[in-house]
Amino acid sequence: MTSETPTQATATEFQTPYRQIRALYDDETITVYQAYNRAIASAAVAAQKLHASPKFRPTRMTWIKPSWAWMLYRAGYSYKDPGQERILALKMRHADFVGLLEKAVLTTHAAAVETPAETGGSSNNEEAVEPGAGAKKGRRQRRDPAAKPPDVKVQWDPERTVRLGRLEYRSIQIGIPAAVSPEWTENWIVGIEDVTEKARELKRVLDERPDVTLAELVEMGLVPVERPFEVSESLQKSLRMVLEDLGEPGTS
Repeated sequence: MTSETPTQATATEFQTPYRQIRALYDDETITVYQAYNRAIASAAVAAQKLHASPKFRPTRMTWIKPSWAWMLYRAGYSYKDPGQERILALKMRHADFVGLLEKAVLTTHAAAVETPAETGGSSNNEEAVEPGAGAKKGRRQRRDPAAKPPDVKVQWDPERTVRLGRLEYRSIQIGIPAAVSPEWTENWIVGIEDVTEKARELKRVLDERPDVTLAELVEMGLVPVERPFEVSESLQKSLRMVLEDLGEPGTS
């Protein structure tokens, strides 16, 4: 097993589906990740409420990710940006997570007017549109004020390895808009843990031990065992997870 093996420790020789939800979960909850500045994260962990800090801005779309490796990539192991210096693991009940997906539309299907994004790296939440397959870095979407309330958004971006290398299959990201944020922060998050030090320790080990294997990283508790999270056939179709619904890989 090489150091560029995917973060999914349960992956075997069979091919990983091009679009699949993979996550750390138990019988009741699923873990998703998000990065914030120090003030937001500290207040959230202390109160076990993501919106505990007045610096949290519920009017901005925030993106959650069940992939540990994608979170590491987005935040640069927490070193990339002062606005993302603390990585939080957020636990949600299965039903609430699925409920978010049932409200979702793909970003590639949503028409929007793009305007320059606000300067990144501040004490706010992440940018309104996550850089990736459905958005360009440094830009965000602006909706027509007369339009209906914004939907939950889903993007499928290239999955990453724990060394941040790009993989051929996709990882899901879920954008939570202002219309849904109050319910999500107040009722749907049932646990918050700061995992920043885990991310930094992982980077230290990777830097000092280039030959370290995925199995060793899992044993150290630095990489979670992410398993496929199954959803209904109708939801698979609406999120374009079904093979016949897809175009050529890399074109959507």
